[in-house]
Amino acid sequence: MNRLIILKIEMSYGKDTEYIYPVVLCDHINCVLVDCGYVGSLSKIEEELHNNGLSPEAVTHIILTHQDHDHVGAAAAFKTKYPNVNILASAEETLYISGIQKSLRLEQAEQLQKDLPADMQDFGHAFCRLLKSVEPVQVDQVLLDDEVLPFCGGCQVLSTPGHTPGHISLYLPEFNTLISGDAMALEDGRPVLANPQFTLDNEKANASMQRLLAHPAEKIICYHGGVLVKNS
Repeated sequence: MNRLIILKIEMSYGKDTEYIYPVVLCDHINCVLVDCGYVGSLSKIEEELHNNGLSPEAVTHIILTHQDHDHVGAAAAFKTKYPNVNILASAEETLYISGIQKSLRLEQAEQLQKDLPADMQDFGHAFCRLLKSVEPVQVDQVLLDDEVLPFCGGCQVLSTPGHTPGHISLYLPEFNTLISGDAMALEDGRPVLANPQFTLDNEKANASMQRLLAHPAEKIICYHGGVLVKNS
């Protein structure tokens, strides 16, 4: 039986706490984790997998929607502990996830650091250190736009650039559901751009969000915010 499971993992930044929602796709052969939490969160991912009756050792694939630290932060640690897992990402994001090129988010943060007011300098330095702490991880399979992966009766890759250049989302026809990554977030149940102040191309990001909202899928799982049920 095919299963789609939404994990709920707490994230903390100083005094701020929020939740992220990675997704697991299970069929009779594969167990696929979509996005892999932030740096240092492997134990939380393992715990949440166990809470949902899943063994971390059973995870066969990790799909990374893009390069940001809260999506790839635990991927290298997961791969080290469970070396049989295969890492999947788009061609453009692979350059940054694998460490071939410097993270665009780190480049952005370092550039912004130059103009931060004095009372924000410590925060900015801490954020840059966090981004530098992300370990690169080898990508085993490069994903193409509209490619259909053999997970849960078919999992379609959707190119949704803007937040980062090679960002992808996923469509699961069997569940009539989209997995948005950071192509869309929810605030108070409403669809919004994820961190538009840090989005690398807001015009493309808005077009990608509109693509998801116009898609016939009934539900959209947002990494930040949870589940949007259309027309509810």
